[in-house]
Amino acid sequence: MTGGTLKAWVQASRMPFFVATFIPLFIGWSTAVKATGDARPGRFLLVLLGSLIVHLITNLANDYFDHLVGTDAGESIGGSRVIQEGKISPRVMLRVIITLYLIAFFIAYVIVFHFGLHLLAIPILFSAFSSYFYVAPPIRYGYHGLGELFVGINMGPVMVAGTYWVVAGAPALEPLLVSIPVGIMVASILYYQSLPDMKTDRAAGKMTLAVRLGRKGAFRGLIVFFILIYGSILWLIVAGLLSPWALASLISLLLVIKLIRIVLGTDDWVLLDLHGKYVRMVYFICGLSIIAGIVLKT
Repeated sequence: MTGGTLKAWVQASRMPFFVATFIPLFIGWSTAVKATGDARPGRFLLVLLGSLIVHLITNLANDYFDHLVGTDAGESIGGSRVIQEGKISPRVMLRVIITLYLIAFFIAYVIVFHFGLHLLAIPILFSAFSSYFYVAPPIRYGYHGLGELFVGINMGPVMVAGTYWVVAGAPALEPLLVSIPVGIMVASILYYQSLPDMKTDRAAGKMTLAVRLGRKGAFRGLIVFFILIYGSILWLIVAGLLSPWALASLISLLLVIKLIRIVLGTDDWVLLDLHGKYVRMVYFICGLSIIAGIVLKT
């Protein structure tokens, strides 16, 4: 593999967004270790590998199918742009997607049947369905304003509670409840990233949640996301599911205020793509605070 090709695949992977996978897995693992006293690192690493592969597949499939319908063509800034820039051909990308799916299903087979967690096959199949049909025909739920809902479920409850299930050996209610702010935060990342592409998405018939809400409604939607994030974290603290250490998440409010000011002061929302790092930083800080709230709970 040449250096240029390697760089292209790194670009296609969109690695900065992998934080969205690491946080829920570590939250689920921390909750399981706290409950059972057994870390089971082998099981956790297997879940981590499988989840990262599925995340990568989702990104690649997004690029591939959006290219087929022309959503990422022209002035659009969506996706990784590797196909549009001629760095990776659609045929090669499709082959890689199929290969990665085979690897992911093998890992899922080991988790479900080797560990005897047969009912876990249901959320695993749901995740596989979600990763493929996000923009793939005939469903393309991402084109109907359902992207945030499915992403929030998969990277919140499915990942957090699923990781707990694998490590602890049985499901529980606590990780499911703790996963609520996690799912909302990941959904907010996807939501924010859709704001710069509202114009081109609408032209391509991709009716994301932001497109459906319109510019004013989309801004209000962003505020609602942040309210739900901090409100759910505070609720978990009051309910005793997180220790007060989780209040460290409030530090990220400084970034939220900065981001809101940027959105209010930006006429051309295409430029908001330059500031997506703030949403990811909010997620990272809140995620670490939740982990601290779990680990340091007495």
